[in-house]
Amino acid sequence: MKLALAGDTMLGREVAGRLATVPPESLFADEVVAAAHEADLFVLNLECAVSARGERRHDPFKPFFFRAPPVAVRALQHLGVDCVNLANNHALDYGPDALLDTVRHLAGAGIASTGAGRDEEAARRPAVVEHRGLRLGVVGVTDHPEDFAAGPDRPGVAYARLEAGAPAGLLRTVTGLGTDITLVTPHWGPNMTRGPSAYIRRAAQQFLAAGATLVAGHSAHVFHGVADRVLYDLGDFIDDYATDDELRNDLGLLFLVTFDGPRPVRVEGVPLALDFCRTRLAGAAEARWIAHRFRQACAAFGTEVTEEGGRLVVEWSGPPEQAQRQPDE
Repeated sequence: MKLALAGDTMLGREVAGRLATVPPESLFADEVVAAAHEADLFVLNLECAVSARGERRHDPFKPFFFRAPPVAVRALQHLGVDCVNLANNHALDYGPDALLDTVRHLAGAGIASTGAGRDEEAARRPAVVEHRGLRLGVVGVTDHPEDFAAGPDRPGVAYARLEAGAPAGLLRTVTGLGTDITLVTPHWGPNMTRGPSAYIRRAAQQFLAAGATLVAGHSAHVFHGVADRVLYDLGDFIDDYATDDELRNDLGLLFLVTFDGPRPVRVEGVPLALDFCRTRLAGAAEARWIAHRFRQACAAFGTEVTEEGGRLVVEWSGPPEQAQRQPDE
């Protein structure tokens, strides 16, 4: 089986404005869609509400609020997205009504979601999707912001203070999921960082020890390195964000993970360029920058990166319990 993974997918603000004049299917170049369709299942982080309702959250310390129109789900359908994580710092930007609409619109489009819901139980409930009898369980969680956390009778997200270590209840969820493949997809850490912090590396190892097959994080807006069964940050997939000239958050990767039965054995990174409100394959010079940056990021974990047909490849050939070395803290 092959699993596609993409990071922060922001369909609000100026992307939403673009959707007023162009078809949703045009947000991603045909070549990006074709690469995504190589996968049997596709999971990404949806960093916006999808709704025509709700009011902007009153928060003087929060500068950005993202909401996409319901038609935006057609872009996800066109890509072949099967499941999204909603545990992030934008799920409640337009309040509980918009959050619940998001879950409803996704379900209506045949797209599963995890990480947010009408109460704490629903928010913490993993999603399960299937391909040819192989069941993939997806556990979504975020470590910010705490005031977005769902409660017993309050809509919100699956929140965990990961800096203090992955909580026992979350680890029990991972252990007890019982699917063939268990993906933990955390929205963790601050924006615009070159690599994962020490607490993120510790939490990733806790998830693996609890039984996660694969950990794939997001939040930094730039891709990080790959270690054994851990993609620390998937970077961005589509947005309208300003570009950092050094970290180049306008250049990214679509990740394709190949499994041998339930075991991940290979990662392919497809180089992407995020134009304003549209994503395409990276050009030659852009791809060279991405390759150099990805090799540097992976070298910190002792991970070797090769290149095949313009894609960046990491092979996981060792036994699952044999983790690669972690960089010095």
